[in-house]
Amino acid sequence: MITGDAAYIKKINRSLILKEIVKEGMISRADLSKVTALTRATISAQVADLLEDDLIIETQLEHSSVGRKPIMLSLNRHAGYALGIDLDYGNISFTLSDLLGCSISSSTLEIDTTDYSKILYLVKEEIKKYKAKYTDSRYGIIGIVIAIHGLVAKDETVHFVPRLGWEDVPLKNDLEKEIGIIVHIENNANLSSFAERVFFHHETDNLLCTTFYSGIGMGMMMKNDFFRGHDGFAGEIGHMIVVPEGKPCNCGNKGCWEKYSSESSIFQYLSETRQMKDVNYDHIQHWLDEGDNEVQELMEQFIYYLSIGLNNMINMYNPNVLVLDSELLRMYPDALEKIKGNLHSSISHFRELSISSIGKGSTVLGACALAIKHFLEVPMLNLPFENQKN
Repeated sequence: MITGDAAYIKKINRSLILKEIVKEGMISRADLSKVTALTRATISAQVADLLEDDLIIETQLEHSSVGRKPIMLSLNRHAGYALGIDLDYGNISFTLSDLLGCSISSSTLEIDTTDYSKILYLVKEEIKKYKAKYTDSRYGIIGIVIAIHGLVAKDETVHFVPRLGWEDVPLKNDLEKEIGIIVHIENNANLSSFAERVFFHHETDNLLCTTFYSGIGMGMMMKNDFFRGHDGFAGEIGHMIVVPEGKPCNCGNKGCWEKYSSESSIFQYLSETRQMKDVNYDHIQHWLDEGDNEVQELMEQFIYYLSIGLNNMINMYNPNVLVLDSELLRMYPDALEKIKGNLHSSISHFRELSISSIGKGSTVLGACALAIKHFLEVPMLNLPFENQKN
């Protein structure tokens, strides 16, 4: 039984109500009372407050049966905007969403520097543009979440970003004192896992999402929260050694998983062997369509090493759902079946293995969703991915 002062109880009830309204999309006061086990009087009082705060709206349903037309409650998706930022090596992606996680605006800023002060300035200026442009709502930009491709401590300090060469930089504090908006910093793989949980796997308590782009990262959602480890650095699965004394890695070890099964390792190899600058997905798709033997063998090797690391993950965490976020896997025919065929162990147990339906946008979409979760102060969001197509 929850105990505490009246203000605390009111906050808990508000959170429960908002969670169910978002989950159901539209719901009546009577049904809210049933699913939350709150009295009708409590529901009425809370709904009145939420209407006054412009966080929910009322809609009277049209129907042909006799009797009073039901009044449905739904989230006011236009009450504010969430800004998600994916800060990667070479580019910074921005996505602004409404309060149901539907993308309103997206842009990418190409960068040719790793200098912290210069990147800080660029991010700050872009945020100011968004802040000035989107003022047509009660709450404006309700929060910002920035994805970092590296180690983020529990206090949200950027501890280490290998490809940018950053160590212990106070990005959150430096931005908040300049722009006057709450900023949260999170690991990119964690945000991808959050997007998968929010938009697809609504009833999953244990979800692992592994990203294979610039390196390999793993986000872990366990009972509606991130599994972070002691300092917040859990999930650096790309530096698990899969080939003893193998290829040297910039982490200091040899034979790390991401040297064999990240997309960047594939691009680097093909750029070197074919003496081409900036090999991309279009090149690889073209070579696959042409039946290029070398590229096909390289993809088979990519899947082989991916399966080794995946087997280790399954045995370590016994997840319910595993999501693989890789554009190359989406391109390659029967990739998922080939991976499953490599998982022979009789002690490896999981319920579902899938390739992400969101793709590279999962990181920045997860960032928007996390900003919404913080703003609404709900324990978890369940949003339909169809919102992205509106």
